[in-house]
Amino acid sequence: MLALQHQEIEPNLYLVVASGRLMIGTGAEKVEEVVRDLVGKGAKAILFDLSGVTHLDSTGIGRFISSLTLAMQSGARMAFAGATPTVRTAFHVTRLDTVFRFYEDKDTAVAALR
Repeated sequence: MLALQHQEIEPNLYLVVASGRLMIGTGAEKVEEVVRDLVGKGAKAILFDLSGVTHLDSTGIGRFISSLTLAMQSGARMAFAGATPTVRTAFHVTRLDTVFRFYEDKDTAVAALR
C-alpha cells in the first residue's frame, strides 16, 4: 500500500513523503490527487521524498508523469529526493530520468527549488 504525507516546508514549497509500493492496485492515484490539491493551494514547487518507496512499476511512473503535467500547467515545479537505486533504475530504464529532477537528499532539493 502507498502512504503519502505532505506539508508546506516554506511558502509555496511542499514536501510530499511517499512510502510503500507505488504500483497498480496500491493507491497510486493518490499521487495525482495530492498534486492537484497542492497546486490548488498555490504550490510553486512540490518535492517528493521517495526514500520510503520500496517498489515502483509503470503505473507509478505514469502517475508521476500525469502529476508533472498538472504541476507544469499551473506553473509549479516538481522534483524528487532520496530515491532508492531501485526507483532510480525504473526512471532510468524508461529514460524519464532526463525529464524529472532528482536530488540525493531533501536539503539539496529544497535549496535547488527555492
